[in-house]
Amino acid sequence: MLLATVISVAVAQAQTITGVVRDATTEEPIADVTVQLRGTGRGTRTDAAGGFGLERVPKTTPVLRITSVGYEPLDVPVDPNGQPVAVRLKPSVVQLNGQTVTTAQRTETADFDRPEVTSVLSSRALRQRAPRTVPEALFGTTGVFVQKTNHGGGSPFVRGLTGQQTLLLVDGIRLNNGTFRSGPNQYLNTIDPQSVAQIEVVRSTGSVAHGSDAIGGVVNVLTKTPQFADAPAVSGSAFAKVASQGMEYSGRMELGYSSRSVAIGGGLAYRKFGDLVAGQGLGRLNPTGYSQLSGDVKARFRLSERTIATVAYQDLRQDSVPLYHRVRLENYRYAQFDPQRRQLAYARLERSFAHQFLESVQLTASWQQQSEGRQSRRNNNPTAVLENDQTQTTGLTLLALAQPASFWRMQTGIDWYADRVRSRREDLNTQTGAVVAKRGLYPDRASMNSLAVFSLHTLTFDRLTVTGGARYQANAVTVPEVQPGGATIRPSALVGNMGASYAIWPALRVFGSVQSAFRSPNIDDLGTLGIVDFRYEVPNTNLRPERSLNTEAGIKLRHKQLAFTVLGYHNRLTDFISRVRQGNDSLQGYPVYLKQNSAKSFIRGLEGDIEYGISSRWLAYAGASYTYGQNVTANEPFRRIPPLNGRVGLSYTASSGWWLRGEWVWAGAQTRLAKGDQDDNRIAKGGTPGWQVLNLNGGYRWRWLTLSAELQNLTNEAYRTHGSGVDGVGRSAWVSVLVNW
Repeated sequence: MLLATVISVAVAQAQTITGVVRDATTEEPIADVTVQLRGTGRGTRTDAAGGFGLERVPKTTPVLRITSVGYEPLDVPVDPNGQPVAVRLKPSVVQLNGQTVTTAQRTETADFDRPEVTSVLSSRALRQRAPRTVPEALFGTTGVFVQKTNHGGGSPFVRGLTGQQTLLLVDGIRLNNGTFRSGPNQYLNTIDPQSVAQIEVVRSTGSVAHGSDAIGGVVNVLTKTPQFADAPAVSGSAFAKVASQGMEYSGRMELGYSSRSVAIGGGLAYRKFGDLVAGQGLGRLNPTGYSQLSGDVKARFRLSERTIATVAYQDLRQDSVPLYHRVRLENYRYAQFDPQRRQLAYARLERSFAHQFLESVQLTASWQQQSEGRQSRRNNNPTAVLENDQTQTTGLTLLALAQPASFWRMQTGIDWYADRVRSRREDLNTQTGAVVAKRGLYPDRASMNSLAVFSLHTLTFDRLTVTGGARYQANAVTVPEVQPGGATIRPSALVGNMGASYAIWPALRVFGSVQSAFRSPNIDDLGTLGIVDFRYEVPNTNLRPERSLNTEAGIKLRHKQLAFTVLGYHNRLTDFISRVRQGNDSLQGYPVYLKQNSAKSFIRGLEGDIEYGISSRWLAYAGASYTYGQNVTANEPFRRIPPLNGRVGLSYTASSGWWLRGEWVWAGAQTRLAKGDQDDNRIAKGGTPGWQVLNLNGGYRWRWLTLSAELQNLTNEAYRTHGSGVDGVGRSAWVSVLVNW
């Protein structure tokens, strides 16, 4: 069966292109279709009525690229005489290498044409899977391994690196800040999964485009964006989800308004998670449950035909999030995050000029605050430790796009971010009520500032695409109280990249790239004093930036029924900051560690993805990742390297709106352990055993109604992802309903 899109294009003397996208089968308009002027950074998305418009289109860009989930990407020539063009898009279950992505170049580009590799979770996949959290949405994604220190966390390992070495973004704005810890953290779970439109993971270094921390890769969470409409309209939705054995009760309400010049959408959600019930022989893990309240709103204003302003606000709070491994293994009566809160507000102004040396400009101002409360008390100890860290981040980004020649596109910009930290601790005697104020985990009023300039370039010829860029970034990190008078370091870095993608045939490309990256020491590195994981850390202000050099090469195929990507990479790490044990010293019963630029290491690996459309309804897919890491300096394995892992799946999508998907997710054993892994009480002696999990997902979508359900871990396998502090969910089920109007 063919789904068709009819596009009426009128090219006026002023080179204005307008059109409408409809489903030829139902004649219903299709919203949120990407419409791009191929070879440029200019584009738009269809509104709620399926319409789109592009103003001041230069005569040198007469081709539209139209992409939408469920359809084959298609290039549509624009008739220079303004005659209507009718285009039929064929449905396709194969989506690999057919996505339009924004993260790698900070503007929309076709993933297939570029030398970078990006994993994409589309809005359709997120709607069908209804993930419990954003980190769990990435479970099984090729090149990404999700570790869970606690049930309220979830830290993505991208090519063997996480925490400070993997950059997290929300709508292109940095989530990483000056207090991000080395190793796993819980911050990606401070985004409501039902507010997300798409998740992109750039599986390679991204420092040139996005700055410090992007050594392993970049995870960019793109939230839902309201669309303009020709006529005023009010819309909304209601979502509810229930999991078996009381493991989840979730609900979200959304409301929106659209007109030609105003589009507003927002939502409010509440989630209550019961204790996790693990696989065979493990049972209910107590305590692991917690509650969560979140809200978000985004508004867009068409100030003129060429100017759009966006303002947005997100707020999420989690209460009483237990650290299960600490309670079960470290003699704690309780240990929890309470509260865990993130607030983000930003304003973005976008204006197009349609000039070859200034195609468009985007200015983004942001304010973000992350508050982390920690409460703990040991067994048989009357002292309760109450800690709170608050990091406030202000950001400003200017991005200019230009096309100096028909084959040359460039993005040039400036990034500025400033972090301010308040940290405190109180020891409360629960018997007497006495309170003793102490130094917090970080020096109070510590700060971190960064300023960077960067430029990204893409040269497109007949079969060859060449990319290159550079960034210079200067940082200033101040940590009072660490030594008399405080301490300030001013690290800086210059990084660059080069890549190429060559079409052997139109459907087959070979690609390769060389990319340098860096991570500036942050407040956590310089000023941490206290218990972190299973160790006691002391400050060190004599640190330099970490650096890496990543090389990779591979093959991409995008054909009608078959798509695959296969690649290999080698990431060389120098001046890597690692924790060094300080003799036999111990504080509060924990070994003492100091961070130093002491390690030269490397991480290399192989990754593969494949999708095969058995028919227009059946899709078979698979992916696998192999990662090998070595700390050359210490002559031992690199810490927390994921084992060989992957997934295999088969899905069916019916024309009547229902779907069914069976998926097998697996991981091999990880027995190559660094000394730090051997000391980690979350990792079993001798390493983490291999495991395999079978899930069955299905549902039905009809106009305004979407029903989804999943049977998880059908064999009730008892398993734990490597390095996690909690086990995986056992045999269970969930069902969700989404109603749109």
